[in-house]
Amino acid sequence: MKGEPIVILLVEDDEAHTEIVRRNFAECRMANQLLCVPDGQAALDYLYRRNGFSDPATSPRPGIILLDLRLPKVDGLEVLKTIKGDANLGMIPVVILTTSKAESDMVKAYAHHASSYLVKPVDFSQFSQLMETFGFYWLAWNQYPS
Repeated sequence: MKGEPIVILLVEDDEAHTEIVRRNFAECRMANQLLCVPDGQAALDYLYRRNGFSDPATSPRPGIILLDLRLPKVDGLEVLKTIKGDANLGMIPVVILTTSKAESDMVKAYAHHASSYLVKPVDFSQFSQLMETFGFYWLAWNQYPS
């Protein structure tokens, strides 16, 4: 429903990066719910409601996914391919949030229908600014179908 907070699934194995995203969203007073999983397998388990994520009340369908590429267990590109290849998940926007500036990673991500590709700045204040800008664009200005 338009105007209501959405669930954001952050797939990130670096605890410091997870904390930067979490703090920035809190400081910007974003009302959206941020849920975090530490690896690609946990992301797929969450999305397919397997293992500890079987209850839809505690594992709601995300409205957007922030996905790192370099993940343990299942690589981020594999997670992206799986999401975009599934009729039930394919419409969820997936924003790649990674440290990789490699052209080949960008090409692969967009070839598998990533919605956006963001490179994490090394500088804390720049990373925070990126998250603030992300929040305004994807969570305030971008329009989603009903």
